[in-house]
Amino acid sequence: MNKLKLNRIWSKYSFLFSFVVLFMVASIANSQFLSYGNLLNIIRQVSIIGIISLGMSLVILTGGIDLSVGSSLAFIGGVTIITLNRTGSVFLAVIAGFIAGAAIGLINGLLITKGRIAPFIVTLGVMASMRSLILYIAKGGSIAGKVESYTRIANGEILGIAYPVFVFLICIIAVYIITTKLRVGRYVYAVGSNEKATLLSAISVDKVKIYVYVLCGLFTALAAIIESSRLNSISSASSGVSYELDAIAGVIIGGTRMSGGKGTVLGTFFGILILGVLNNMMNLMNISPYLQGLAKGIIIILAVLLQKKE
Repeated sequence: MNKLKLNRIWSKYSFLFSFVVLFMVASIANSQFLSYGNLLNIIRQVSIIGIISLGMSLVILTGGIDLSVGSSLAFIGGVTIITLNRTGSVFLAVIAGFIAGAAIGLINGLLITKGRIAPFIVTLGVMASMRSLILYIAKGGSIAGKVESYTRIANGEILGIAYPVFVFLICIIAVYIITTKLRVGRYVYAVGSNEKATLLSAISVDKVKIYVYVLCGLFTALAAIIESSRLNSISSASSGVSYELDAIAGVIIGGTRMSGGKGTVLGTFFGILILGVLNNMMNLMNISPYLQGLAKGIIIILAVLLQKKE
């Protein structure tokens, strides 16, 4: 009985235990790790991927996946910067970014639900399409903004803490409310747990799926606005590259089941922190950046293996 109870506790909070162990190892491995500036830097660095991961977590909870978020970020960032340059208005540029994000999410959702195409195939196609479009628009280069005030979005600070950190925390609270307090949150879990039973309960599965993909698009748009604001530019070739891997990794490491129906916002938050601490630790230890992807890949595989044993 005690062993069963321990297994349940581990299953529910494995991400927290993993974070504590990794944090302790990083603290011992390098004395600079625990400095206030370094810890703040970790949170700031994971904020963009963290925002995307929140949208990805909703998608994966329904049993779907979105491989287009990285390319979409580059495209949305390009749309935002172009709108900024043509109108001179930060407000209109931000609105344009959100519209582009919602539109991409809607396209994904409609193709998956009405077209009856697998999420992997749809989002893979959209990933290739968005990258191709922004490369064509930017002619393979970068798009620079002409309004300096736009950089305040990503570089402004409150009490020494950058705005993106606060935005990330607000998004966490928003997704927590959606998944735990709203009816649609219960529907998201229901679709991921048993789609056929959800249909028999007179719940529109298609609407739920479209909803989560549009939300994922909006979170990607928010991340794109912050990313493009940081340097007041967006790179058509490198912006958003492998962001989908990091987002999926953060969600899976945080305990969300790939088949859907199980996962928490808290888990995703710690999953992203685990990736941030891991990247930071490897940088402090001068481990080649070319090997960091290997570490992420191993962690994803281990996380899925642990889920299978639950």
